Parts: sequence; structure tokens; C-alpha cells
Amino acid sequence: MPSAADPAQASAPDRSAVPVPGTGTGPVPGTGPVPGAPPARKLPRAVGVALATAGLLAVTAVSATVTVAVGKPDHRPAAAATAPSTAATTVAGTASSAPTGTATASATPTTAPPAAPAPAPVPTPTSTLKGTVSNGRHDGDLQYFLLPIPEGGESYGPADGMLLTDKDMGDQMGGGAEAMKALKSFGYKDSATRTYRTADGKAEVTVTLLRFSTPARAAEVARNYTLDGLDPIEITGDPAAHGYVDKPKQQAYTGSMSGISSQGDVQYIIDVEVKGTPDKALLSELMKRQRDWLTSGR
Repeated sequence: MPSAADPAQASAPDRSAVPVPGTGTGPVPGTGPVPGAPPARKLPRAVGVALATAGLLAVTAVSATVTVAVGKPDHRPAAAATAPSTAATTVAGTASSAPTGTATASATPTTAPPAAPAPAPVPTPTSTLKGTVSNGRHDGDLQYFLLPIPEGGESYGPADGMLLTDKDMGDQMGGGAEAMKALKSFGYKDSATRTYRTADGKAEVTVTLLRFSTPARAAEVARNYTLDGLDPIEITGDPAAHGYVDKPKQQAYTGSMSGISSQGDVQYIIDVEVKGTPDKALLSELMKRQRDWLTSGR
């Protein structure tokens, strides 16, 4: 693989040989992935990597129409068991030594069992990830900087997200080891991702972060990241962002949106899947929140 100093000798990999995950022609029955299970994919679509003649990293993705129906998980309350009522007392008649013609009866109540103690509350797991931001440099756990899951959202896989190995990232970029050589020539360091479903069950969101050696390198990669075959859309609230939309042929199918930007030494990609035609306002809101989180670290 040629170095970044000699980008003109590089050529883009043959994307026709790259399998495109999630491709389909119609809606998939069911309600989507089971909450708590690992995500079916770490990144939304295969990406091909090449070094452009201008010396920048051009990233081009093979478009794929994902047809996973997203539904809200079925949380049915368990039926309450009703215990039949039992007699509380028994009466035993006893004869006394009183004069003839008189008798006394004594009632002997049974003792009720003590009430079971209330179960102790289960503590909510606390994340141990830490990170700091200074002059655009993000130190610490990269997962810490993933956009927080909104209240009521359900994570697919670990709640803290997961780090991607070089093999994971290379495979998802569509070029394997060669793709990783290209990324590393531009100062790529590590990456992390997390997928969650919104509280209303209507959207599935995947956030992916790539950390580079300098803010300039992260910005170069983000600017040259494109998705072929999709319609470009404007992202408001994030001045460095650009996005794409994949509208379904029918409203019963799943549409998707992708936004790409950078803040400091981190490039971020947010993919959203919804039933029907996506609303770019949702993606714009997520991109702005991710940018703010990367800017302040809180």
C-alpha cells in the first residue's frame, strides 16, 4: 500500500467484490433485533477506501437498502396469581365442669404466616469509562465519547458500546488489511461503536467514532467520506457535517440516513434507520448532540 506521501499510486479497491450486508428487497417480518443481543452489524454498510490524487483519503461507501422492520419490543406483564382464601379460624367446643345443663365453647384462631420481605432494589450498573477533552484532543476511553443513549432507549449489546479491532474496521471499510493501511497512513488510532433503539421503538441509531492523531487528519477523512448512490441532505446544527438519505420504495420498508462530521481528533458517523421515509430533522438533532458531547465531554 503506498504511503500518504505518494497517494497518486493508490487505486480504489474493487467494490463489486465486496458483499453488502443488510441488502434486501422487502420488509423483514418481526420486530427487529432482540434487545440485549449483540448488533447484527457493527457498521451500516461496507466502505471502500482509496487515496485520492489530491492527497486526501477518499472514502466511498457501497449503498445498501436495509429492510429490517423496527418495532417496539413486547413487554407483557406477567399474569398475577390469585391465591384462594382460607379459613382464618377454627372453633373447638369443650365441655366444662359447670353444673348440668351449661357448657362453654372456646375459639382457637390459627396464626397467619408473616409477610415476605420486599425484594431489595437492583442497582443500576454504573459505567467506569472515563475521558477528557483539551484543545480538540480526546484522551481516555473512546467509548466514553459515544453519544449517550436517551432515556428509555435500549442498547444492542454492551451498554457502553464496543471497541472495533483493526480487522473489524478493515472488513467494514470493504478493503480489509489494505483499508487499514490507508487509514493508518492518515493517523488512525482506534474506533468504537454502539447501536440502540429509541424509547418509542421507531428508530435504530448507530454511532461510530474514529480517533486520529490530529484534528486536521480527522477533518480530512470526514470531508472525503461519501456514500455512492444515495441522495445528499443538509445537516443543520453541525457546520462541518454532510449527510445522505436512502428513501425506501414503499413506506412499509425501512429507510436510512447517514451523517458524517468531525470534532477535534475524532470523526463521527451516525446512521439512523426508520420505517418509511426518514426525517432529516432527527439526524440533524443527533449530529448536533454528538458534536456538543465531543466538544465538552459532558
